[in-house]
Amino acid sequence: MRVFLFPFALLYGLVVHVRNKLFDWNIVSSKSFSLPVIAVGNLSTGGTGKTPHTEYLIKLMLDNGIQPATLSRGYGRDTKGYIEAGEQSDYHEIGDEPLQFSHKFKGVTVAVDEKRKRGIRMLLKKQPGPGAVILDDAFQHRYVKPDLSILLTDYHNLYTENYLLPTGNLREMRNGAKRADIIIVTKTPTVLSPLDRRQIESKIKPRPHQNLFFTKITYCHPLPLPGTEPEFDPTGLNTILMFSGIANSYPFQEYLKTKCSELIVLEFPDHHKYSRKDIGKIIDTYKDIFSMKKAILTTEKDAMRLIKSRLMDHLKDYPVFYVPINIVFQNKEKNAFNKLVLDYVRKDKGKRELSEKENNSSTNDRDRAGNRTARTGK
Repeated sequence: MRVFLFPFALLYGLVVHVRNKLFDWNIVSSKSFSLPVIAVGNLSTGGTGKTPHTEYLIKLMLDNGIQPATLSRGYGRDTKGYIEAGEQSDYHEIGDEPLQFSHKFKGVTVAVDEKRKRGIRMLLKKQPGPGAVILDDAFQHRYVKPDLSILLTDYHNLYTENYLLPTGNLREMRNGAKRADIIIVTKTPTVLSPLDRRQIESKIKPRPHQNLFFTKITYCHPLPLPGTEPEFDPTGLNTILMFSGIANSYPFQEYLKTKCSELIVLEFPDHHKYSRKDIGKIIDTYKDIFSMKKAILTTEKDAMRLIKSRLMDHLKDYPVFYVPINIVFQNKEKNAFNKLVLDYVRKDKGKRELSEKENNSSTNDRDRAGNRTARTGK
């Protein structure tokens, strides 16, 4: 049916093209900031793995003595304006992805604001301020000019083979990829052959200023959803009931199939706000499974939409687990990627310190000049 929507895709593409040209020609300005800003995003509507890649960047900076902050829109939240995550924050206040960052990285400032420029200005007021800001899902947010722009594309659904909304899933035309400094092909197979890599490179055709990397997902040991049965052993299962509300659950399903004899799947829309009815459906499906060795598994992002909610009262008597994920770079590319990111951040940090030193020097010169004028009366 999407083929019949192609005229609307053309209209949508024209609007996005004009918008991008307004930024390209500086008719609408992009704001640069004095601290390093890294934007992570994609051309499609979702499912490329932004969250684990953002987490990778957070860990990278923390491991190298840089205190980052993250700034997101807070998609799906019920609030507006600038909010920083706190101990009592929940999904309704800041959204699932920021809650996940806050849950995993204690001490890192996690903020949400639908207006990114305002959000960065608020972060700059903090004392001490962050060493860098990571903008989550910000490739199309051109009111802020990032120092480093990272574009993600799914191995199974490359942007080069996709189409504009509503015919396809692209938010903007493929040539928007030219703004990226780094392109990462995500969710690749465990083993990526040199031939496969060359074929993808020929499709993407990275420009001279762009670096191309490949990553894969690794799944961690399941963790009990807080408040549920922590003593249950989630290994050696006969049947797994999986539920999720993410853009692309296919890789998760394939992984879980290796951990059981039977996989039963309940899928909900991306960023789905779970209701009591949804939880009732999950529990009823679980009860109908004729197996003694069974459990309920979901993604970490879905777990964030359930913890600290009243829905947990209905799940507390059941073995419910979530599975954290990490990303791993293919072909020993990790060191090259790390160096590239850290060099950007440290270069901008050096420029910022020099700028601040020059500004302080200018202020001192003006103060001394003012004092001389006061003494001489001239």
